[in-house]
Amino acid sequence: MMTWFRKLLPREDRFFDLFEQHAATLVGAAEALDKLLAGNDIERHSAEISDFEDRADQITAEVMTAVRRSFITPFDRGDIKDLIESMDDAIDMMRKTVKTVHLFEQKSFEPMMREMGPIMVQCARLISEGLPLLSAVSKNAARLTEIAEAVVKLEEQSDRLHDEGLQMLFKTYGRSDPMSYMIGAEIFGQLEKVVDRFEDVANEISGIVIENV
Repeated sequence: MMTWFRKLLPREDRFFDLFEQHAATLVGAAEALDKLLAGNDIERHSAEISDFEDRADQITAEVMTAVRRSFITPFDRGDIKDLIESMDDAIDMMRKTVKTVHLFEQKSFEPMMREMGPIMVQCARLISEGLPLLSAVSKNAARLTEIAEAVVKLEEQSDRLHDEGLQMLFKTYGRSDPMSYMIGAEIFGQLEKVVDRFEDVANEISGIVIENV
């Protein structure tokens, strides 16, 4: 009943602009992390990710303020909060990964770590495509569902790379160089969590579709 009533009232559409701005930081940070994993100018790309994360935090704060101040929101306030927080968790995880890379002074990365880079970029771009479509959920429900399903499939690919990468890492370093194994396992785990966070965003989008169509 409330969903139907909300459709009849004027909306605060600034939320969609803020979602798109945040999505741009996700894409930028994912692209920078992909380049970092390729071993290209690690310092520069680390700084880029840090800058994107700072901007994302600012946008998240703007969204939370708008949620409190807006009389009518385009969909449930709790859904808006959960969506922007899941997006922010994704970029926070990217920055955490970069901090680990710096902590252990890593300059090169395992092949399967590098393969996870393009997966993160694809997830970010899919999310970036989907967020503007939320402004007309019913009209775009089919495409939004496709996007969410595509992110889930990418997360499954990431899971396989994570597991196979750990296995290869153990065979290479497990007995001869335990510290290298531990460092590699930590980075693999954090990269996998980045993709997990993108899946969380996709799940939030799916929930909004279900509740508003």
